[in-house]
Amino acid sequence: MKNPELTPPYARYLVHLIRPFPNFDAFFIKSVREKAVQLLRLKPGDRVLDVGCGPGGSFPYLVSAVGPTGEVIGVEISPDIAINARRRIETNRWRNVRVIEADARTVKLEGKFDALLSFAAADIYASPQALDNLFPYLKDDARVVAFGAKLTRRAFGGLLNPTLRALWKLSFASTPKVNYEPWAPLRERLDHLQTGEYFFGCMFLAWGASPVVSQILGHTPESRQINDSGGADCVSRVPEHDCD
Repeated sequence: MKNPELTPPYARYLVHLIRPFPNFDAFFIKSVREKAVQLLRLKPGDRVLDVGCGPGGSFPYLVSAVGPTGEVIGVEISPDIAINARRRIETNRWRNVRVIEADARTVKLEGKFDALLSFAAADIYASPQALDNLFPYLKDDARVVAFGAKLTRRAFGGLLNPTLRALWKLSFASTPKVNYEPWAPLRERLDHLQTGEYFFGCMFLAWGASPVVSQILGHTPESRQINDSGGADCVSRVPEHDCD
């Protein structure tokens, strides 16, 4: 019997509503997914992890980036949501995509990966335990990109922040609480972490690379306010601009 506790409350009905439509994805989020995948700088033949992959909304962009010789591995804790992801794979006849049902904090993987994506999965990118388990599977200088929600200091914060906090209660009980810098655990583990804001500052993209080489040279991870060639124009600690 499936454990309902493995599916966050907000998804328990939504997952069944969208199941007849395997390629469904919210229209307003597609451009952000595309940007996130661009920031991974994937090449044909690369192996990429999509952790907290959900119903596989990022799969089309990842498959296009790695090509038929690459591989996309999704990790999803919810059996119900994983069904939707597999239906997307079957509908599109992707031979190089598969989904592993597992908790990111304990999942066992094979081989090394060139990149890791955590899209709208705060229980991954904001969880030190999940990151500590996943990062050993990354190659040196692997690219890591995360997208998710954050509190905003902008004018609408008085309205948006309480709404986000209320919505957060519909996620897993173990999901770290939403805050102003949910990328903090990533900053401790990535070299030159950069961030950009979206949707009035209540959403973010964060990206960087494995710090293995820098650690060997005696450098420490840091956040930098520079533009990434992947395309986002606003960067860390600049909440006045949107990456639209």
